[in-house]
Amino acid sequence: MSKVYFSTWNGELVNNIGKPQEEWEESAYNLPAQYDDHRDSKAFIGWDGVSLFHEDVDVIRLAMEYAAQYQVYSEACGRCAPGRWGGRILYDQLDKIARGEGELADLDHLKEIGKSMQITSKCEIGKTVPNPILDLMTHFEDTFLECINEKKKSKHYDEKIGYIAKITAPCTDACPAHVDIPGYIEGVRDLRFDDSLEATRQTMPLAHTCGRVCPHPCEDACRRTNLDEPISIMALKRLGADWETDHEYEFFHPMEKKPPIDKKVAVIGAGPAGLTTAYYLAAEGIKVDVYEDLPVLGGEVAVGVPEYRMPVDKYNQDIECVRDMGVNFITNSRISADDMRRFEKEYDATMVAVGTRISKKVRCENERPEIKGYWGAIDFLDRVNLYEKYGITIPKEVQEENLLTTDYVDLTGKTVVCVGGGFTSMDVVRCAIRANAKKVYMIYRRDEKTIIRNTTYEEYHEAVEEGVEFLFHSAVNKITTDENDILRELLIDKFELVPDPNGGRAQLVKIEGESYTIEADYLIPAVSQSADLDLLPEEWDIEMTSWATIKTNGKDYMTSRKGIFAAGDCEYGPMTIVNAVGQAKRAASVMARYVQTGEVSLTDDEIMEDHLVKLKVYDKKEKVTGWLPGLPREHSSVLDVEVRKHNNAEVNLGFTQEQALSEAERCMRCYYIAMVQA
Repeated sequence: MSKVYFSTWNGELVNNIGKPQEEWEESAYNLPAQYDDHRDSKAFIGWDGVSLFHEDVDVIRLAMEYAAQYQVYSEACGRCAPGRWGGRILYDQLDKIARGEGELADLDHLKEIGKSMQITSKCEIGKTVPNPILDLMTHFEDTFLECINEKKKSKHYDEKIGYIAKITAPCTDACPAHVDIPGYIEGVRDLRFDDSLEATRQTMPLAHTCGRVCPHPCEDACRRTNLDEPISIMALKRLGADWETDHEYEFFHPMEKKPPIDKKVAVIGAGPAGLTTAYYLAAEGIKVDVYEDLPVLGGEVAVGVPEYRMPVDKYNQDIECVRDMGVNFITNSRISADDMRRFEKEYDATMVAVGTRISKKVRCENERPEIKGYWGAIDFLDRVNLYEKYGITIPKEVQEENLLTTDYVDLTGKTVVCVGGGFTSMDVVRCAIRANAKKVYMIYRRDEKTIIRNTTYEEYHEAVEEGVEFLFHSAVNKITTDENDILRELLIDKFELVPDPNGGRAQLVKIEGESYTIEADYLIPAVSQSADLDLLPEEWDIEMTSWATIKTNGKDYMTSRKGIFAAGDCEYGPMTIVNAVGQAKRAASVMARYVQTGEVSLTDDEIMEDHLVKLKVYDKKEKVTGWLPGLPREHSSVLDVEVRKHNNAEVNLGFTQEQALSEAERCMRCYYIAMVQA
């Protein structure tokens, strides 16, 4: 809810003109009435209308400045005459009126050009720019006529006013890393894979990785969904990275590394958050040392995400891209509290990006880590992937702890039960299939729709094809062991969803008399993970969340201790790779300024980014017109199930060039412009 003087946002007309401020009606939308902690907004104008928060806004100049912002983007595009030349005419005519030289015919011309752009522009940026301008001309016609008839300038024409603009798109807004998705799709469509890759790396250095293992929330916000099916955004992202790697080109960085500035930062953890932080800091000329506990780089993606989903040679290319920016890596380096105390003196700032690598318990009766056959998901995946990806074998003592007779994970003849419902649990069960388990179950308290929402449609159905049996609305009640404390049996409770009579969320209620047992050799809890934060000195008293993660304000990622930042899983809890990257990109931007000024601040682009996320760019109720519907979505080919379940070869084979071009052509290039007068 936002208090406004006047608004047409999303078709909602709020008109408080002439009313005392205390009687102003509020808008139903999260409009950016307050720009930042120091400034209120006077106006907000964008693709879906205009909102005024103050009565002293020069509406003619506001429209003119918005048209001027569009000029920047329309000149860069140049794909259609209505968008390019129409935008120029909008600006020229509005400027003519604003400087007191307008004619009555100019209003009619503006309306004609605006409506023509709405109908004939090839992409959304051209179609939508006239919307708020036409709104202002309609509702403030007297103001326009006054300037025209009296041949006078608009009221603030000669004054210095702050206008802050941001280009976005529904998919970009929904992406936690705010990747320029229409930009990289356009690169594919033009067969300029270098442009495509550079568009991705502006905010996402791990192009191979997020082109393969991203849950693609961007596709849920694709406007194409309102017409037929969303663009296959993730599959198009990997093309630029694969093209660079397959042709053995040097890395296509979207920026030139700045000269050294005699500042240095320590990054703890070489997973996605740590790698991203290091990449963008190094690009600013800052010396970066990355410390990693594991013997290999890459964090949980390296040792947790299986080879069949994320081939290590591809991930290593992402890591080498970061190294190519001048980042220094130190492996086998477990950081202690003493190290952190030393880092605070030796470095200008420190980023904690250690992830969450402690498996949480199922919370059932007789649950004890010392039970033979009880194996935490993180350690299980470590053992599988360190061997499959790096050839690192399992020590004898670990073999004995986990009932193995080989120096790698071989589950021949074994029954495996995993408890979970997210990506980690999906990796566990699919790895168990490839380790030749006789039977693999996943137990989940919720339903099929929820597990697909937690992971992806493809991931779930590929697991089903491979032989994983999902037991929904179920939970482990009790573990039974034999006289040698070896796991033998699990008691499983069944649940049902019971509607709340008061209209609240339905509750899971145990079904009495429906419990049953499963004979099992392994129980692998994958319900969640927690962070090992022993590295934080106790006397620092760093503020923590109720989830025992490091607390920040979620905007600049500074902790309660000055100079210590946190991003990724250890800040938020277990999250997706793209979320970790998005946090780390923002944190790196803040840190780059902090080490030079000692101040924590956000750029205007970042402030606008946060406003647009709150406002929500995608409208799932929008009726999309002007585009050809019914164009089928392309689907990547995958390895045959009988081939893939016996090895760790990559399952998703990606698009052919023909598929890629066909899919890229479906993109409607839904750029929007938003602008604030602050």
